[in-house]
Amino acid sequence: MTHNQKVRKAVVPVAGLGTRFLPVTKTIPKEMLPIVDKPSIQYIVEEAVCSGIEQIIFVNSSGKEAIEDHFDTNLQLDAILQKKKDPRLIEEMKKLSQMVQITTVRQKEPLGLGHAIYCAKNLIGNEPFAVLLGDDLVDAKVPCIQQLMQAHQAQNANVVALMEVPKDQTYLYGIADASAQKENPRAYDVRHFFEKPKIEDAPSNLAIIGRYVLSPKIFEILETTRPGKNGEIQLTDALNTLTSHEKVIGLQYEGLRFDAGDKIGFLEANLYFALKRPEFKDRLSKILRRLEL
Repeated sequence: MTHNQKVRKAVVPVAGLGTRFLPVTKTIPKEMLPIVDKPSIQYIVEEAVCSGIEQIIFVNSSGKEAIEDHFDTNLQLDAILQKKKDPRLIEEMKKLSQMVQITTVRQKEPLGLGHAIYCAKNLIGNEPFAVLLGDDLVDAKVPCIQQLMQAHQAQNANVVALMEVPKDQTYLYGIADASAQKENPRAYDVRHFFEKPKIEDAPSNLAIIGRYVLSPKIFEILETTRPGKNGEIQLTDALNTLTSHEKVIGLQYEGLRFDAGDKIGFLEANLYFALKRPEFKDRLSKILRRLEL
C-alpha cells in the first residue's frame, strides 16, 4: 500500500434486485426508494462527497438507469422550474447534478459483493478507494466513510467499519476476530473475519457494516477468490486473504446506523430523518402520539 495516498474514488455497488422490497422494486431500483424526500442513494453519495470523494463509481445492472439519471441534468424539469420561478428547487436540482463526477460500470451477473467491487478495477487503478454499501445509512457528525479515511491515513491500513451487535444477532453479519488497539480503543487489529457464523462460533460481537477503505491489492486477491456461500465471490473471503499481505484494521465508527435494506430499518430511517427536519418534527410527533393511542 502506498503510504498516505489520498482516497479520491468510491465504489458504490447498486446492482442488487432488492427482492426484500418487492413488489415496489419490480420497476423501481431499491436505492431510489425515498427516505423522506430524497432517495436513499443520495444520502450515500452526499456522505462520500462530504468526506472529500471526487469520483463515485456505481456498479449497476440492467434496469438501474434511474440511479444515474437522478444525478444527471434534466433540461425539461429545469425549464418547468424556471417557468414556476422556484429558485429553491432550481438551486437544489443544480447542486444535485453538479455534486460529483459519476461513472457507471455494469455487473452483468449477480456474482456477489466481491465480484461487484472487482468490476470497478479498471476505473480505480492503482490507488486506495472507498466502498459504501447503499443499505447502510449512517447519521454522524463526521461522515462514517471520512472516519475510515482518517484511520487509513493515520495507520496506512485497510479499514473496515465495525459496530457492536447483540450476541444473539451475530449470525446475521460478518464478524471480526480482532484485538483493540491500546492507543485507540475504537480501532481493532483484525486477525480474521467470519461470514455469518453460528452464534456459538462468533469470536466477538463486532459486526462489519457497509463501509470500507481498501488498497488496490484487493483486486489481485478477488481475481483468484473462489465462490463461497450461495456461489458468490465473498468480499469477506478476500479480506481474510488481504490480512496476510497488508494491515487490516476495524474501526468502531461513531454515529447512528440504519439498515435501509430491511423494511423495519427503512421505516425507522424515514421517521428518524423526518423528525430531524424542523418543518416536520412537531406535526409528525403529534401523529405518532395519536397513532400510539
